[in-house]
Amino acid sequence: MFYRASHSTTYMYSQPVSICHTEVHLEPRKHWRQTLLEHSIEILPEPDFQVNRKDYFGNEVTYFAIHAPHTALTITSRCLVNLPISELPHPSLTPPWETVKAQALEADDETSFESNQFIYESPLVTIGAGFANYGAVSFQPGRPMLEAALDLQHRIFTEFKYDQRATTVTTPVEEVLRTKHGVCQDFAHFMIACLRSLGLPARYVSGYLRSGKDSIGSEASHAWVSTYCPGFGWLDFDPTNNVMPNDAHLTIAWGRDYSDVTPVRGVALGGGEQIIDVSVKVVPE
Repeated sequence: MFYRASHSTTYMYSQPVSICHTEVHLEPRKHWRQTLLEHSIEILPEPDFQVNRKDYFGNEVTYFAIHAPHTALTITSRCLVNLPISELPHPSLTPPWETVKAQALEADDETSFESNQFIYESPLVTIGAGFANYGAVSFQPGRPMLEAALDLQHRIFTEFKYDQRATTVTTPVEEVLRTKHGVCQDFAHFMIACLRSLGLPARYVSGYLRSGKDSIGSEASHAWVSTYCPGFGWLDFDPTNNVMPNDAHLTIAWGRDYSDVTPVRGVALGGGEQIIDVSVKVVPE
């Protein structure tokens, strides 16, 4: 599947901003399940300085600075990607989840070292008994890793309510467990907390969904979860839509949690009150 995606973020200020320094995670990742064919970023007003780099996790980051007064800032990312349909593994063929946990703890080769980095707490994901207890219902002794993870994903989908008014980007994951309300970011953080509390590696994935009425969260940046399984690599789970991402999820970046891959963040001098408008569109080519 070939997709064209556009992501536009506009900041409108009540007073002029004299200086702003901003970084964005907006360029899609290049990996075995996704080929990036085109990408561009348009910034208005035009930056005085702009540079690209890779962050610790290998994500592409664009940094820019604007030193001229402005009352609006618009950042538009456009891309064309190819998402080949891949065959998903049969759950019963994956190893017991305890084997996955043991290998991640060993960290004695490059692959297990990479997964080991994602078993610990991070700024927005804590580890605790409440998350472990919730996850343990799915992760029964000896259960295949993929079978257990799919069950956890399904339980979050059925027991939690998607509610855009329930949380903000700073809502603690403990509150998500208590209220069982939130958005894709919250559900991803919660599933990661459950997996890590059981000693399993899990990372946060930021991206887009194909636009359409059947997809929850396609109107803006989307988030899902990836966990490592020996012999099968990193497997993705979208608890918001109760699916394993395949040919309709476009990956932008991954890290420990949202704070590592925030689409747009920065500092500005001045501005007064601000209004933010975000739009995302992903359509087949």
